Amino acid sequence: MAEHTSSSITIEAAPADVMAVIADFARYPDWTGEVKEAEVLETDAQGRAEQVRLVMDAGAIKDDQVLAYTWTGENSVSWTLVKSQMLRALDGSYILKAVGAGETEVTYQLTVDVKIPMLGMIKRKAEKVIIDRALAGLKKRVESGEK
Repeated sequence: MAEHTSSSITIEAAPADVMAVIADFARYPDWTGEVKEAEVLETDAQGRAEQVRLVMDAGAIKDDQVLAYTWTGENSVSWTLVKSQMLRALDGSYILKAVGAGETEVTYQLTVDVKIPMLGMIKRKAEKVIIDRALAGLKKRVESGEK
């Protein structure tokens, strides 16, 4: 099993409000540093994204990729790589947990495998940077109240 990187943050908002921002792929370029374009290619019967094309620029990793999303209940979403130019694998998830009155703990887990050779230590550092930036951007976006 591949190693993964995980981190958590507490956001002052209800889980439903946090998930609404996570599910709004069209707005990703507004709050994530790495996503430059996002396009929902397929949706499920509930209107949630099942396949999304993302154009990424994460410094060392610049890519045009398609991810498949799986929504589990109201507080969990995971994704896996469908196609990419730079990556062999990309698996991740957001898991939300209510932790108090109007607060949500968000755990982001990520596993990346690039096609080019890269030391595991460097790869995990890149994963950590991506996760930390995404969580900070998500927190700022949700707590700002922007929809």
